[in-house]
Amino acid sequence: MTEEMLRAVLDTANAKADGKDGWSTLPGGRLMTLHVAHGGVPLTVGKIDAIKIQGALVRARSSKGETFITLADVFAAGLEGGSDPANPARKAGFLG
Repeated sequence: MTEEMLRAVLDTANAKADGKDGWSTLPGGRLMTLHVAHGGVPLTVGKIDAIKIQGALVRARSSKGETFITLADVFAAGLEGGSDPANPARKAGFLG
């Protein structure tokens, strides 16, 4: 996934940028799942409530703590939750 694609996912999720620390935080009740693979080994990072993009590195903050991922290894993102009628919750599928 490219940085532009991930930023489009964050826009779709209505994430708000925190100018101070560079985190993009998802609105209350909304979570993201990143689907990652490297060397044929898949990894799903779920329950993400904030993302920070630092060049080729993505920091994903979840209830389990921060996870560091290489942006090039991310191949899809899914969104869950949210109560905005203009941007309804996605129960299944991928963005990216």
